[in-house]
Amino acid sequence: MIKTIKTGYAKLLFPTYTATLASTFLLLAVSSSSAQANIIYTWVDDSGVTHYSQQPPEQRENQANTDKLYSEDLNPKQIGTVAPSSPVTQVQAQTDLEKKAAAINQADSEQAKQICKNARHSLNVLTTHAKLNKKNKQTGEMVAMTEEQRQASISEQKERVKLFCTK
Repeated sequence: MIKTIKTGYAKLLFPTYTATLASTFLLLAVSSSSAQANIIYTWVDDSGVTHYSQQPPEQRENQANTDKLYSEDLNPKQIGTVAPSSPVTQVQAQTDLEKKAAAINQADSEQAKQICKNARHSLNVLTTHAKLNKKNKQTGEMVAMTEEQRQASISEQKERVKLFCTK
């Protein structure tokens, strides 16, 4: 790198050694860290516990169980959760609900339309508002609804919409 200094009518060019030296050290640091691989040792101890470490295990008579992994060979797994599957008893309960809903739909179509209308309205309120209050059935006072309760109510209202709304 060159630094330009003006003195009167002449321009003097001076190399800036500190900038050149700093960029050289940076280049060396980056290239040396990527060339050096981290070794990860894995082994299973006598209790059956799997260990992962950058230090090799202590000297033991059974070194055959020790494996070496290199950090650049490891691919990270996707992060996320797996949705739980519903138990068999819950599937049976849903079919009972479907039977009851079909009976209400056949017996009283006006009642089914009202249930559909109420379920859609409740679902709209539950999905558009995060902080809701609910009346406690035992004490009669208003209590803040937790997120778990809100999500449970959303799934309940979706089920009602599915069962009672024909459109």
